[in-house]
Amino acid sequence: MSGVVAQGVRRSFGSVDAVVDATFHAMPGRITGLVGPNGAGKTTLLLMLASLLAPDAGRISIEGVDPVDDPGAVRGMLGWMPDTLGAWPSLTARESIVTTARLHDMPVADAGTRADELLDLVGLTEHAGSPARVLSRGQKQKLGLARALVHRPRVLLLDEPASGLDPEARVQLRLLLRDLAAQGTTILISSHVLAELEEVIDDTVFLVAGSVVAAAEAPTTRTYRVRLAGPDAAAAVADALGMSRDLVGADRGDALLVVADEAAAITALRTLVSAGLPVLEYAPAQSALEASFLALRHPGSRADSPQQTPHEGGAS
Repeated sequence: MSGVVAQGVRRSFGSVDAVVDATFHAMPGRITGLVGPNGAGKTTLLLMLASLLAPDAGRISIEGVDPVDDPGAVRGMLGWMPDTLGAWPSLTARESIVTTARLHDMPVADAGTRADELLDLVGLTEHAGSPARVLSRGQKQKLGLARALVHRPRVLLLDEPASGLDPEARVQLRLLLRDLAAQGTTILISSHVLAELEEVIDDTVFLVAGSVVAAAEAPTTRTYRVRLAGPDAAAAVADALGMSRDLVGADRGDALLVVADEAAAITALRTLVSAGLPVLEYAPAQSALEASFLALRHPGSRADSPQQTPHEGGAS
């Protein structure tokens, strides 16, 4: 089976069960997000997928190859970008990429050409001659991505790839990953920044306490942030909707309005605009992925309300 397949994968360290039961399929041409809290086992799982750690039980398939049976073949088709770059500090950025290419048996001339291509692709051309030890956190992330891509892998494993990147570089990373997926690459990303992850992924794997679990159904109620061109937005929104003022939350001058569903959200916005309120922003205060994750971690809770927990009233 192509892509990345894990079936009943387990891994323990002494008495600590890091991964208990991981079963999922990350498919070619799609970007899959690996989501879970700290300590859920995400990095341990990625290390096993990358053939750097053997599972205690279960099976893994990378493009149909078991990394335990043939780690060399897996590493030849897989690009691995860890959270922290294990760079050779004295080598320049270009030398680091060339060396990685040579480790993949690429001829010297081809390795140099590929290094120049990747330096341009990730935006490190001007730092090609800089030793890795002087690069910033974001620049090291770019170098790590370039090294992961050097042999044109069919599968890409990324652990917190956007960590340390500036906003422009994050946008460029999203575009690059979408382009790679369009070319048929299987991409698995682990990240804590759920709102940003949601902008690029096609599928989600939730890992909680070492086990892959089904996505929790996000609450139908959603908190919307309402920003007005004026002070005291919470009071203005409550008055316009005919609600008690203590039922509308406030955060940094914005109003936080809980609505029952999308239809109620539309009705509320129409009412606010019809009342003449200068609405600058009207959007969910939390992404759908964040809402699903919090519902998974805290079933039955109302974690979608950042400050207060107002009830849906005049907006319905």
